[in-house]
Amino acid sequence: MQNTQYSPAEIEQRRYASWEAQGLFAPSLDESRPSFSIQLPPPNVTGTLHMGHAFNQTIMDALTRYHRMKGENTCWIPGTDHAGIATQIVVERQLAAQGVSRHDLGREAFLDKVWQWKKHSGGTITEQMRRVGCSVDWSREYFTMDDTRAQVVTEVFVRLFEQGLIYRGKRLVNWDPVLGTAVSDLEVESIEEQGKIWHIRYPFADNPAEGLVVATTRPETLLGDVAVAVHPDDERYRHVIGKKLVLPLTGREIPVIADDYVEKDFGTGCVKITPAHDFNDYQVGQRHQTLMVNVFDLKACILDEAQVFNHRGEAQTAFRLPESYAGLPALKARKKIVADLTAQGLLVEEKAHTLMTPRGDRTGSAIEPMLTDQWFVAMSAKPDTSKVAEPDSPFKGMSLADKARFAVDSGRVRFVPENWVNTYNQWMGNIQDWCISRQLWWGHRIPAWYDEHGQVYVARNEEAAQKLAGSLKLTRDEDVLDTWFSSALVPFSTLGWTGDITDTPELRAFLPSNVLVTGYEIIFFWVARMIFMSAHFTGKVPFKDVYIHGMVRDHEGRKMSKSEGNVIDPVDLIDGIALPELLEKRTTGLRRPEKAPQVIRDTEKLFPEGIPVYGTDALRMTMASYASLGRSVNFDFKRCEGYRNFCNKLWNATRFVLMNTEGKDCSAGSLKQSFVDRWLVSRLQQVITAVTEAYDTYRFDLAVQSLYEFIWNEYCDWYLELAKVQLQSGDEDAARATRHTLLTVLETVLRLLHPIAPFISEELWETVAPLAGVASDHSLMLAPFPVADEKHIDAASLQDMAALQELINTIRNLRGEMNLAPSLKAPLLIEGGANLAGSLPYLPMMARLSAARLVDTLPENDDAPIAVCQGARLMLQVEIDKAAETARLQKEAEKLHKALDKLVAKLEKPGYTDKAPAHLVEKDRAELAALQEKDAQIAAQLAKLKG
Repeated sequence: MQNTQYSPAEIEQRRYASWEAQGLFAPSLDESRPSFSIQLPPPNVTGTLHMGHAFNQTIMDALTRYHRMKGENTCWIPGTDHAGIATQIVVERQLAAQGVSRHDLGREAFLDKVWQWKKHSGGTITEQMRRVGCSVDWSREYFTMDDTRAQVVTEVFVRLFEQGLIYRGKRLVNWDPVLGTAVSDLEVESIEEQGKIWHIRYPFADNPAEGLVVATTRPETLLGDVAVAVHPDDERYRHVIGKKLVLPLTGREIPVIADDYVEKDFGTGCVKITPAHDFNDYQVGQRHQTLMVNVFDLKACILDEAQVFNHRGEAQTAFRLPESYAGLPALKARKKIVADLTAQGLLVEEKAHTLMTPRGDRTGSAIEPMLTDQWFVAMSAKPDTSKVAEPDSPFKGMSLADKARFAVDSGRVRFVPENWVNTYNQWMGNIQDWCISRQLWWGHRIPAWYDEHGQVYVARNEEAAQKLAGSLKLTRDEDVLDTWFSSALVPFSTLGWTGDITDTPELRAFLPSNVLVTGYEIIFFWVARMIFMSAHFTGKVPFKDVYIHGMVRDHEGRKMSKSEGNVIDPVDLIDGIALPELLEKRTTGLRRPEKAPQVIRDTEKLFPEGIPVYGTDALRMTMASYASLGRSVNFDFKRCEGYRNFCNKLWNATRFVLMNTEGKDCSAGSLKQSFVDRWLVSRLQQVITAVTEAYDTYRFDLAVQSLYEFIWNEYCDWYLELAKVQLQSGDEDAARATRHTLLTVLETVLRLLHPIAPFISEELWETVAPLAGVASDHSLMLAPFPVADEKHIDAASLQDMAALQELINTIRNLRGEMNLAPSLKAPLLIEGGANLAGSLPYLPMMARLSAARLVDTLPENDDAPIAVCQGARLMLQVEIDKAAETARLQKEAEKLHKALDKLVAKLEKPGYTDKAPAHLVEKDRAELAALQEKDAQIAAQLAKLKG
């Protein structure tokens, strides 16, 4: 600790490089020791550190460091996700800037470009993880498309296929027409937009003058209608169920059907059913076994000829669509269809309507429910184990959905907070088969080949597929797997499982891992899938606890988004950033460029001089302080500023300790500890207990709160000041005890702090530990985590210190009420304070007094104000302003009388003293006596001033 000032950047860079070079993050694989492991949600390889990462990784690293210090065999494996859609978009945009498309290059050449991009630009996020201080075992770093993971993905796919749990079928999926691929629900944003709703009359086939009126926000899908549904209990329409309607603009007849899906009181009570273009309609169609009529191509343009399928997805006889709509994009088709309906007198009403439009989060394009051939994982079917057996376990023979449910219901997987079980069960109760294919080039290519007759062969490689097909020529499936498929396997694909190898030291030690730390938005997309994949292939759950944290939002509670210009970059909080650069970052990528002036004003208001350097430890403490059990976090950078000040205070306090201990006798033998020393040691034991419990229960906010209050308030503001008195007392034995207490408590506190603030704690501990008699030939992260010792809790010293603090605060308040300048040191007289004798040596320094002494009685002819504390009367001997002092005492008396009236009324309330617990009644009576005594003393002082 050579620097006089705290310089986080230099410390962080040097310390992390040292930790990594020494291999301190690696587990020992000593099977005689308890193990702790944690599952890292692999960030996208395209990504950069955002506030959610900083929050999530602070929690994970704090847990990892805590358990490492407890002597456990600790493993935290880092990795990145290949992020199929995101990565492909990044590279395609780079090519587009050069006037080249991926189709110009061809598949293999394009994939070479992606791998080149990944090699040169894909490591940003892992370098930023180092900036946050993540103590992950970099020697085990994985990429979800590396050779090892690719082998496991293929093995899992083939086994699931052989067990009848993967199939290819025609289903409705979210389709992004710009990307040309199916996307998951997580990649779809529902955007509130102003649109229209149209009421359209569908004539009866046997009486065209009459008909039913349906309301729709998407008239362009009318061409694919197969029915109109009404509620079976709706008296208005019961008589028309089963009748035929003429579908406008087509002449095709469709039936009126009854289904509980329809809301009688919404709109007209009649709903058009278009199973090929609406998810709810698809379910209605399945129940009624209707046809499915697809009218869009994969670019969301109207087809020349409708594609028709039965409810099982089998092709039926196609029919031509009206020629005037062929090739029109959806919105142009909508405009023409509305015009034609109007011309034919079938448009009853058109009005403004607010609706939620599903849009792709990558492209912003309207998502189209599309009936396409996709690969699916069967969630409710039981596995056929005639070809591939399951491991023996309680999960054996269950469907994948049942495995996921049983893992939680049986308590093998626990959610923290527990209320998230309800969300999990709700999703699992409505689970559908999982669409795992994507129409991309970047990703794990599906291990399936087709012969010229369309027969599919699933195998581990092309050679194996060819053996199955004989002499028939094969073509490989063009699709790749959903990114979530490979990430669902990381709990065991990162520990040596290959299918053939199912037992490794890593699998024995670290599966299941202890905890998964993640946000609530991916409970279904990732958490549930890891659970059923691990249970199915290893017979074990992937983790024991799932700690769900909230989403980090801006200070006003809004979601942070580049498109809104309210993003805070955690690296900027660590390193600082000048205002011009910050404004440029925040105004780049706005969804609405016209918002730039407002974004600039907001930014200048929040950060008038840019963002100062806070350092990693301040950021981590801020994040940990927000890690409560709530659903969201409104980030206030002022809190980050507070923790930077905390780090500065700790740094300066340590410098003070070192200046007073280096080169001096600080040994532990025969310590002559004061009640102040014993108080600090006692409080330390209580803090150790509180912090340990906080770490064990994922209450990092409480851990930070306990550490902050103890270090800032008790160690720095109280003990260091009181220690100055003891060090200057002239009693060497007392001074040695003080030096020993200063060092040993500080050394212990640094170990307590290390999991959350690793850099400053390591930097200070390295110097403090040897002086405290602790071996420091190793890193702090390998030092034992403190264990509380109740034998060192001295109840008497806790009471004595509380009395001293009350006395000092009373004197300070008295000075404040008398408006005494800080430079004025007045003598203090204490009457009736024999029990305060041990506190007297501390009062001059702590309360800015020239002296403090006990007297039998206070001077009667002195007009100085009197304060009462613990039964003693205190007087500062200074000349006073009688009028001001009289006003002060009268105000205090008025306040006191209100408290007395309230307490007397409580005690005189009929039945209170008989029914209330005796100890509470006794407490109230004691408080009444104290208030009455104080009231008498104030009255006497007022009388004295008046006389």
